[in-house]
Amino acid sequence: MKAKMIARGAIISALYIVVTFFLQSVSFGPVQFRAAEALTVLPIIYPEAIPALFIGVLVSNIIGGLGLVDIIGGSLVTLIAAYFTYYFRDSILAYLSPIVFNGFLISIYLHIFFELPYWLNVITISLSEAVVVFLLGYPLIQYLKKKKRI
Repeated sequence: MKAKMIARGAIISALYIVVTFFLQSVSFGPVQFRAAEALTVLPIIYPEAIPALFIGVLVSNIIGGLGLVDIIGGSLVTLIAAYFTYYFRDSILAYLSPIVFNGFLISIYLHIFFELPYWLNVITISLSEAVVVFLLGYPLIQYLKKKKRI
């Protein structure tokens, strides 16, 4: 079972990196649409997704070019959001965790980097995160739950 969890975690990390890499033109900056964020709801079903998402974001943000603050900050925000997604896995809060944490925390340094109003960044990041989580992530979880029969 442990090997299966490690393999699944590696696949989640790799998927996050590949999707972000191929869509990098819209995955970074003050207005972004990071489709790989659909994977941030996977801790609802798979606890191994917590460290996997952290690693996926870490590597993706190295590729992204916003520097050390984004590499460390973005990865830690994802780790926190993933933990809360797992903790609240039986509640709507699981889906709101990545939206709220990314919207409010990532916006802190994006606001500084791009000299845009903080609240504008909160709105743009939160909206794009909500679209990805609810239009891609939610159906993904529903599909996996049926497939897994839980």
